[in-house]
Amino acid sequence: MSIINDTDFKETLKFWPRHNEAIYRRLESKHSWIEKTSSGDGSPVDALEQEMVLNIGPQHPATHGVLRCVVKLDGETIKKCVVDIGYLHRGIEKIAENKSYQEFMPYTDRMDYLSPYSNNVAWCLAVEKLAGIEIPDRAQWIRMMMSEVARISSHLLWMGVGLMDAGAVSVFLWTFQAREDIYAIFDEVAGARLTVSHSRIGGVATDINDVGFNLIKDFAEKFPASLAGWEKLLNRNRIWIDRNIGIGYMSAEDVVAAGMTGPNLRGSGIAHDIRRFEPYLKYDEVDFNIPIRTEGDALARYFVRLDEMKESIKIIRQCLEKLETIQGPVRVEDAKRAYPSKNDVYYSMEGLIHDFMYTDTGVSPPKGAAAYHAIEAPKGELGFYLQSDGTGTPWRAKMNSPSFSNLQALETMMEGAQMGDMVIMIGTIDPVLGEADK
Repeated sequence: MSIINDTDFKETLKFWPRHNEAIYRRLESKHSWIEKTSSGDGSPVDALEQEMVLNIGPQHPATHGVLRCVVKLDGETIKKCVVDIGYLHRGIEKIAENKSYQEFMPYTDRMDYLSPYSNNVAWCLAVEKLAGIEIPDRAQWIRMMMSEVARISSHLLWMGVGLMDAGAVSVFLWTFQAREDIYAIFDEVAGARLTVSHSRIGGVATDINDVGFNLIKDFAEKFPASLAGWEKLLNRNRIWIDRNIGIGYMSAEDVVAAGMTGPNLRGSGIAHDIRRFEPYLKYDEVDFNIPIRTEGDALARYFVRLDEMKESIKIIRQCLEKLETIQGPVRVEDAKRAYPSKNDVYYSMEGLIHDFMYTDTGVSPPKGAAAYHAIEAPKGELGFYLQSDGTGTPWRAKMNSPSFSNLQALETMMEGAQMGDMVIMIGTIDPVLGEADK
């Protein structure tokens, strides 16, 4: 291995473009001390009064994904924070504009990959609104129930990882044990554990069989006891309480100004939940509460998510009761608006032709039509804005993701906070960079 000395490096720089040299110099000085000089003789002040610029991230899992925070420290106090995203940018909105509406749906699994089912539903609802498609009742109840299962799964990962950030490894293992039960449900219902791709434009891919139904029912019966055990342990745990109380405070005015949504918004006293105020699917037919806390700190957001899991179980139980009585198709019986059934494809020439045509072109909303539809995803408002040019591919697709919105508040949270509380503040926002880096 050859060693390049300083002279060789300077010679090499002669052949570099000037911007490359500037980039190298900036990288070289990332961790350097920023010296303060006195107004008198220009000599540096005492080293204890110096400030330091430090890079936190981007690496996973330390910053919950490829998130980079550049902080200016005065001792252990964060004086300034700049949040830098984009390291996972995949151009997903432009991908959507080059795929058919149904063809893009599996890509949504890779956005908030902790709650893929919710992403599927959000995309399909936006397309159905654009094309004027009404889906069968049974499909709506299935979508709603599985979205609430996904909400619990997402909150469990937030809870386990957040507690591990604070040093509690045991709870991390317990929450992942419960998530394994949820993955077994997805595996049975959708045929996949993580990237489920179960929704279809016009309904869902398959109905829930007896095995899947019983798995969900069993989970809804047993999970509250596990949740109560964790609650009993954590709500009186001095270390957990002290690590969260008063940390990452955001007033009601602050969260609205920052555009925060979901549990982060409701943890500061803003009682907004799309499921209640702009109901979709069958949320206007089920009974549930919207957990609210007014303290506005990390502990409040912990309590909100804890209570949301309890409310999700209530919704799941009501869905199970409805699905025992409601029968019928799980997809629109119109081969020009949704995939035909397999019986039609296998035993009917017309069905086979429709299947080929739908795969090639898919649904084609009216030219000039535009629609925005949002759902209450586990992290907040997840919405898609679509414009149609009359073909089977969207002319314009834009995504409103909750992680992107909620990260705007991180800089405000961190300024004036202690360095040791940084991981708690990142965790309390619960970002996933797969949907933030659009």
